[in-house]
Amino acid sequence: MTITAQAVKELRERTGAGMMDCRRALEEAGGDLDEAAKVLRKKGLAAAAKKAGRTAKDGLVVVHRQPDGSRVAVLELNCETDFVARTERFQAFAAALAAQAAADGAGDAAALLARPKAGDSEHTVAQALAGEIATIGENMLLSRVALLDAEPGFQLGSYVHMGGKIGVAVKISDNADEETVKDVAMHIAAAEPRFVSRGDVPEAVLAEELEVAKAQAEATGKPPQVAEKIAQGKLGKFYEQACLVEQPFVKNPEQKVADMLKERGGVTVKSFVRFRLGEGVAAEGA
Repeated sequence: MTITAQAVKELRERTGAGMMDCRRALEEAGGDLDEAAKVLRKKGLAAAAKKAGRTAKDGLVVVHRQPDGSRVAVLELNCETDFVARTERFQAFAAALAAQAAADGAGDAAALLARPKAGDSEHTVAQALAGEIATIGENMLLSRVALLDAEPGFQLGSYVHMGGKIGVAVKISDNADEETVKDVAMHIAAAEPRFVSRGDVPEAVLAEELEVAKAQAEATGKPPQVAEKIAQGKLGKFYEQACLVEQPFVKNPEQKVADMLKERGGVTVKSFVRFRLGEGVAAEGA
């Protein structure tokens, strides 16, 4: 029998499946839309939906750098077990998604999921992910994506730690040599800074830290003027922990990162992205 384009379109809108999948399902169902929808569910979409309720806390953080150095994408793809995370298929799929995010400029998970899958215009990335869930047999989650773009005076560096447990991208001045770029990226992976410098700390974060510090100082029973000094001291400790340039350099704790950068020719860091496996899942569930 002849399967019309209108029938394929209607089934695709109803199920979200790819065009060729819809056509094959309609052929198998003899043109019946309801039966074709059941065929699609039986072939994996229902299985993917069922698995989507299970927690995906393992997985991989992938970093992809464009060949011309113009952009770096950092992506977290989650699955349920380390066994699946270590498979060639899962790792290849994660790498392909990171490469597509960088090529397309898809700066968050929702934007990437909505794009047609690279090399497969019949399916979106979301549909391709559903297909992987059905094939692999575990729930999978594209929890987050971030991009860094190069700009005049700056270059991009990256680093992956512990086989994909932590991924870092950094935008650093052009005068940084290869060793310095690597050292900074490795430091970010190890020391977990949240901001580059004091000026990058949002006012809301600063106000909250100061409020907590004052409350802790006042609880000691010290006079207000003494409590204020104690609070400012605690705020200084916060900067040392949270700001990259104020942290002790991991390769030489006697030296702050700012001093190391100055010593190496006045290198500056403009921004960075740091993903640790599992943090994206926690944010999704928050």
